[in-house]
Amino acid sequence: MTSKLDAVDLRILDAIQRDGRITKLALAEQVGLSPTPCWMRLRKLEKAGIVSGYHARIAMRVVAPVATVLMEVTLASHRQADFDRFERVIRDIPEIVACWSVGGGVDYVVKVMTRDIDAYQRLVDDLLEREIGIDRYFTYIVTRTVKDEIVLPIADLLPASA
Repeated sequence: MTSKLDAVDLRILDAIQRDGRITKLALAEQVGLSPTPCWMRLRKLEKAGIVSGYHARIAMRVVAPVATVLMEVTLASHRQADFDRFERVIRDIPEIVACWSVGGGVDYVVKVMTRDIDAYQRLVDDLLEREIGIDRYFTYIVTRTVKDEIVLPIADLLPASA
């Protein structure tokens, strides 16, 4: 299901994803509305679940060295209960920062961030010991980030008629 967004809504979304701490006044000026109607539109977008939160982006490489690893995971069995069991465990592991169920030759792509490769291997060993249905996995160690964009090209992703 998609929501009907007009040009002002799109400008609001673009502005707040670029600066989640933008003031009411600055947002209103940027999108071409007076502050109260602008703020009411933003609240409407939040209530509709289109704006799902506001977060700070942490530059972990500045805080501490970390290992970022992508895993491809294939499950041994493909019943719904097997997917549910795997996903339930994955959701509870803080080092697993993203997990996507995908179509193609594997079942999941998982993004893991740990202190180092040894910590990653301990995490994998723990996953295998839990017997959550992993048949095989492939590890890809991120050596350099080329692009890691958080600002979505919302207008470009909407259907042409929107």
